[in-house]
Amino acid sequence: MKPALAVILLWSLPVVVSARSAQPAAGSGQGATIKIDVRRQIGDVDPNLYGVFMEPIRSSMDGLLYDPDHPLANEDGFRTDYIEAAHELQLTNMRWPGGNYVASYDWKDGIGPKQERPVRRELAWGVLERNHVGTDEWIALSRAMRVDNSICINAGTGTYDDARYWIEYVNSPPGSYWADRRAEHGHPEPFGVKYWHLGNEVDGEPWQAVYSTPEQYVHFAENAANIMRYVNRSCETCTQPVFLAMGSSWVKQGARGTWEDWNWAVIDGLIEQQGVEYIAIHRYWGRGFNDDVENSRAPEQYLGDWAVHFEEYVSTTWHQIQVARVMHDVGDKPFHIAFTEWSPGTRSHMSTLAGALHFNLFLRHADAVKRSNFTMFTSLLARNEAGDTYRSPFFHMFKLFSTNARGTSLDAYVESDSFDGIVYEGIPYLDVSTTWSKDDGTVVLNVVNRNMSEAIATEIVSDTGAFAGAAAVSVIQADDVEAPYAYEARDAYAPATSTVRAAGRAFRYVFAPHSFTQIRVRVEQ
Repeated sequence: MKPALAVILLWSLPVVVSARSAQPAAGSGQGATIKIDVRRQIGDVDPNLYGVFMEPIRSSMDGLLYDPDHPLANEDGFRTDYIEAAHELQLTNMRWPGGNYVASYDWKDGIGPKQERPVRRELAWGVLERNHVGTDEWIALSRAMRVDNSICINAGTGTYDDARYWIEYVNSPPGSYWADRRAEHGHPEPFGVKYWHLGNEVDGEPWQAVYSTPEQYVHFAENAANIMRYVNRSCETCTQPVFLAMGSSWVKQGARGTWEDWNWAVIDGLIEQQGVEYIAIHRYWGRGFNDDVENSRAPEQYLGDWAVHFEEYVSTTWHQIQVARVMHDVGDKPFHIAFTEWSPGTRSHMSTLAGALHFNLFLRHADAVKRSNFTMFTSLLARNEAGDTYRSPFFHMFKLFSTNARGTSLDAYVESDSFDGIVYEGIPYLDVSTTWSKDDGTVVLNVVNRNMSEAIATEIVSDTGAFAGAAAVSVIQADDVEAPYAYEARDAYAPATSTVRAAGRAFRYVFAPHSFTQIRVRVEQ
């Protein structure tokens, strides 16, 4: 077995990094300790961690989110129950329109009068696409949701001209052909979209209609970024683009020389490129762990091995960025990780715990991970067979993070019992992230107890300052961790809330088995 949190520096130098967690034998019955020090700061939490991804997968857009005949549709045809959910979650950005969909998408098919738009055979999902949701409609949806747009260009069948004309249509003032077309469609003012993704999953040979080698992709991305940046570079009032290069998506644990090589080629080839400030990576929890271990819902793998694998995935990519910074002498040029597709599913309590593990990971790497996009936006509301939507525990977990876990990420010390996965050993039962608000001194502690049968009594200690007043506690738990969420139980899904006295340097809390808990408490210095 591999020790938990072994981090690969580049792809050839394994380096064991301390998890800052004592690891006695599993089941020893010992308590745990979490120490918080507001001086031990990892980095600012970028609000763009709380983004979503939306793709027209079959009827997920046209027929669900976009349904002009639905009683909840707004004037643009979009469902207001989803829009209101976006407001409640305080989402910050939406990546669109793909996804695999974008590899054969021509954005010009989706502008102008709807009745004149062509119907195309969509290659990724095997349906007929009538293009009723195009650029103008996506922008209208994002504005209704109060989120920033994050547009992905076609790096499959798309050309450089397709890319430059699209940014002209979106961001240029009237006076040129495509900007004038936008004005003709009722939008004389530029849309002002800042973030542009240079393709999607172009390494995905098994599932993409058009894929690239690393060398081909870097060449395309470099030229696409240049030509798109040139479109409005002399325009002082125009929004200038920031680009996300496409990193790895074909990822398996332990398969060295594949995703690490791809990420390195992209980072090494584009870290100096003007305007390219992110490498976007994708990985779906619970799908294709490695060639030797079958996918399993067993807690030791699903909540253990997968969490460590994701930790290695992010840490390795960040280390590659640090090495490239030195090699290319780029100084303070921004270049970070954007985790632009992720999802463990949303149907059961196990999925909700895995979702919390994602956010804990992103927050613990707040210096590295500056954007994330949950797949897909419409999955954040659960639906019954009749199509009625409701807020599942996954929604409530997401909301606890997106509305509370902001400010500055802290490097908490965690000491807890541990367990062994199928691949990794010494995995701490308690998975923890911590944020701190400098404005009001509030510390937010996010804890997943991965012990499926035992509660863990924990001493929570402040190494700087004293806890002040009561700590607000929210808990998400379920008796049956694999039972599908149900519309009939929707009223019982809100987090259980309570308060705990937290005065002085320490207080005690017992984390329930297989639970996600968020504690909000103020620290006076």
